[in-house]
Amino acid sequence: MDLRAIVMGVAFALMWSSAFSSARIIVADAPPLMALSVRFLMSGLIAIAIAAAMGQRWRLTPGQWRATVLFGISQNALYLGLNFVAMQTIEASLAAIIASSLPLLVAVAGWGLLGQRLPWLGILGLAVGFAGVVLIMGGRMGGGEVDPFGLALCVVGALALAFATLALRNASSGGNILMIVGLQMLVGSAALAPAALLLETPEVRWSWELVAAFVYTLLVPGLLATWVWFKLVDRIGAVRAATFHFLNPFFGVAVAALVLGEAVGPWDVVGVAVVMAGILAVQRARAPAR
Repeated sequence: MDLRAIVMGVAFALMWSSAFSSARIIVADAPPLMALSVRFLMSGLIAIAIAAAMGQRWRLTPGQWRATVLFGISQNALYLGLNFVAMQTIEASLAAIIASSLPLLVAVAGWGLLGQRLPWLGILGLAVGFAGVVLIMGGRMGGGEVDPFGLALCVVGALALAFATLALRNASSGGNILMIVGLQMLVGSAALAPAALLLETPEVRWSWELVAAFVYTLLVPGLLATWVWFKLVDRIGAVRAATFHFLNPFFGVAVAALVLGEAVGPWDVVGVAVVMAGILAVQRARAPAR
């Protein structure tokens, strides 16, 4: 990795992790699925307009179209939709930690379902990473701080995100990256809109905190972080890019503590360090040899 890739990776991890705190602010005052569908509609239209101005077109390869639809449904509708609903009852830091297990879930899927070879360091990393997640959840559930239903939604969302990541492997090849970003957001918006109309009452308590959190989520995690991720994968490959996910547990807990004032206990600190070590070990084991 060169310096530019490192800066891009750290910036992506920080932006991605901060989305949980801004989402927690949004769902406190607005229906989660409706807010997310509107956000994806606006983000998608902005991204497509910018892409068109840059000369990018709708002519995607069949692989790109397939990955765009799968990514839009799996990440935007399922993963983020379930997380937005869950964060009505669970803390942003816990949602971030569960979602940060993405590299572990992808490694398990590649190893168990696709037959990908995983060295002993990767197997050890899987065990360590999942042990860290269990350590954090056990400490919080023992204190009665976790809603089981919200926790289950986050776990299902993380599985959907792992599926989206596997589907994304070849989506950035062939160009039109920003156009792909915009289209997969429109797919997510279209998938969420019927659920929002059927399940939610469109009542919003307007405040400057809600507006600020919505605009931030729209522009930074929604557009900028997604674009940076596609560019990073295109620059250094999906395996090396995924290494930066080991920063997500730390950033997710730190941002939630600073922005929302969420408490961080000693077991949280230990668990985050263990999860980070496990993710880094898995990614080091999966990295191509020089």
